[in-house]
Amino acid sequence: MIVCKTKAELRSQLARLRREGDLGFVPTMGALHDGHIELVRQARRENARVVVSIFVNPTQFGPNEDFEVYPRDVDGDRAKLEAAGVDVLFLPEVAEIYPEGSETVVETQHLARILVGKLRPGHFRGVTTVVAKLFNLVQPERAYFGEKDYQQLQVIRRMVEDLDFPIEVVGVPTVREADGLAMSSRNMRLTPEDRAAAVVLNRALDAAQAHVAEGPTNVTSLRRLVHETLAEEPRGTVEAVDIRCATTLNPVRGAIEKPVVILLAVRFGDVLLIDQRVVAHPAVAWRNAAE
Repeated sequence: MIVCKTKAELRSQLARLRREGDLGFVPTMGALHDGHIELVRQARRENARVVVSIFVNPTQFGPNEDFEVYPRDVDGDRAKLEAAGVDVLFLPEVAEIYPEGSETVVETQHLARILVGKLRPGHFRGVTTVVAKLFNLVQPERAYFGEKDYQQLQVIRRMVEDLDFPIEVVGVPTVREADGLAMSSRNMRLTPEDRAAAVVLNRALDAAQAHVAEGPTNVTSLRRLVHETLAEEPRGTVEAVDIRCATTLNPVRGAIEKPVVILLAVRFGDVLLIDQRVVAHPAVAWRNAAE
């Protein structure tokens, strides 16, 4: 595995590798777990060469968020990526990505300001800016993102379409621990008690999925069920329960007649966890697929 720490090194290596076939790209912030490695596995299956970046991006953290304590394990990450068959690891310092005098940003106007974007102002502006820069550096045919960060996935897809990046954005299903908790780098910051309590997110999503599968329902009933399930675990502080159109993230009201995504944000101590699930009655899902 080739490790590049500068943009010049990266461009030089990729100029050679690009002649060997398609490039798949997995941007990460490190502290890698099996969810990240599943992105790499899919990229490995679909491309001749795979590039991964590790960069804890300061511009997507707010002033009171966890940038300084965000978990970092560069040596462990490098070993995992090499074992997974990654061809190039891009490992830049902050000054390499944001040299002195940098002032240009990339931002979606609507998607970045709703849901998690409302809870964390400026977060998605940091995400889209750094991903746009990485896309320009790597110029992959395909880029891979986890569906757990569902709003982020939709934001990136919007940016790619709006700015005409010739890149296919591939969403990869959420990878979960044995007890159902979605894998996240932040999980390692949970206390043992909060780690045990955090499975309530998946339990709430399971209950919602079963409720929708049973037959006709509406947003009010579904939201009530999710809140009631989350309330069974007092260690969690619910920041948001949102039910949105699965494709546009627009609000949904009344009867659920199309697939919706349930987006959860729940805080345990000082750790904010997110999770999601796209749900639909089987007949609705089948009908939409047929259309």
